[in-house]
Amino acid sequence: MSFIRNEVNTKCFNRSAKLPFGLRLKDFEMAMQDVYDFFYDVNLGLIERGLQRLDDMLRPAIMSGVLSDMLTASLAKHSRSLTVNLYHNGHPDLVVNGVYPDNKAKAGMEGVEIKATRKAGGAVDTHGARDQWMCVFVYDLDNSTEPAKDRAPMTVTEIYLGQVTTDDFRKNQRGELGTRTATLHKSGIDKLRKNWVYKLNR
Repeated sequence: MSFIRNEVNTKCFNRSAKLPFGLRLKDFEMAMQDVYDFFYDVNLGLIERGLQRLDDMLRPAIMSGVLSDMLTASLAKHSRSLTVNLYHNGHPDLVVNGVYPDNKAKAGMEGVEIKATRKAGGAVDTHGARDQWMCVFVYDLDNSTEPAKDRAPMTVTEIYLGQVTTDDFRKNQRGELGTRTATLHKSGIDKLRKNWVYKLNR
């Protein structure tokens, strides 16, 4: 079986990236490795039981949500100043420790919103345009290699971290049953991409 543990490529970090709130490149490296190790351990157990990998079980939207939550928790664990926002569905996902009562912010400014997407370049839908620090993890999944046991592990390919404003977003048309969303427009996504943190050379 060619099942392998993924490893973060430390050479792919941008040493010139602007990192707010005392974040370090090492924090991102350790958070990514935490997620890689989790998927390795879980998938190894599943495969030994003749089951599918977690990557293959989860629907795309659920996978992105799981990764966002895991990366948020891991960054909070390794960061010196940020912690998980304990307000249910509050914003942003990470807040500066001690700024908000009980570290709960319904709509705060001091912190970082975390997103995960499979869209190269980091264009991701949000629930609304806000002034914020936004961090987007782009990841790649191998759902096509056969046999399935030879599939490559989930891999983070890009990380972007930018300070954006409400003017950097465009509002998306909402379908009859859809939820209103907003996405960075061209100049907004250019602003985000300018401060890239990690790009995997593949």
